[in-house]
Amino acid sequence: MSAPVQAAYSYCEAVTGSQARNFAYGIRLLPNDKRQAMSALYAFSRRVDDIGDGTLAPEAKFARLEETRAVLGRIRAEEIDEDDTDPVAVALAHAARRFPIPLGGLDELIDGVLMDVRGETYETWDDLRTYCRCVAGAIGRLSLGVFGTVNGSALGASDSARAAEYADTLGLALQLTNILRDVREDAANGRTYLPAEDLAKFGCSEGFRSDRMPAGADFAGLVHHEVRRARALFAEGYRLLPMLDRRSGACVAAMAGIYRRLLDRIEREPEAVLRGRVSLPPHEKAYVAVRGLSGLDARTVSRQNTRRRG
Repeated sequence: MSAPVQAAYSYCEAVTGSQARNFAYGIRLLPNDKRQAMSALYAFSRRVDDIGDGTLAPEAKFARLEETRAVLGRIRAEEIDEDDTDPVAVALAHAARRFPIPLGGLDELIDGVLMDVRGETYETWDDLRTYCRCVAGAIGRLSLGVFGTVNGSALGASDSARAAEYADTLGLALQLTNILRDVREDAANGRTYLPAEDLAKFGCSEGFRSDRMPAGADFAGLVHHEVRRARALFAEGYRLLPMLDRRSGACVAAMAGIYRRLLDRIEREPEAVLRGRVSLPPHEKAYVAVRGLSGLDARTVSRQNTRRRG
């Protein structure tokens, strides 16, 4: 690897380590080449997210997002040189030559962030699912391009399609958990992601700008309703684990396990998300990583799948 490419990856790894603690914790379990590629994917995705979350006027955000899409087009066309001044583009271009990364997923991410900039809201779960598929399901499918398959072998066409579907679903589970965790922070930024029909059903249509809900609102009921939905998504998405090699499976199990434990905490104390961001202490993350490395989660899913087939 040339010095400019190594420096580009180092930059992306620094971005990942400083901006995405849960993600960085999970990808530590990967071999070096896959960890570098995942860092490049994260750094590009973070650039897109930062544009959407920044303070620019909407028109400027639209322009910046299209400029970022143009960079993606140059990567896809293999027009990025190693001495390019954009280290994220250099690293991602190199990663895309190393691994079969479906770069169209990053176009979907940009489409999802454009939905944020337009201030779209979601009437039903199907509406929100479309958004989540853009901003998180696509990341699952992009990651699958890096992870590869069991023992490094190629999957058949039908198995590849199922693996992509499970990766997409697991991304949805993580995103819905994020939405529950961040309801107060998102409300402060003028965003409400939970479906309007769910908010109305539980008397929470006024939103989450305060740490107290109005009289008659069943916030706990709303959270438990969304938690059940997220758990179903996790259960389906976890079927990806036996299809991955050991270290890739450990990485996915660690990241998903951290979010499942966050979901457990949110379920136990729904109002905690109105007071601040819920997080896991380092020792719990370490425990989740050990479970992933042991293959326990993958074996559990394999046994469950065997029972279903039986």
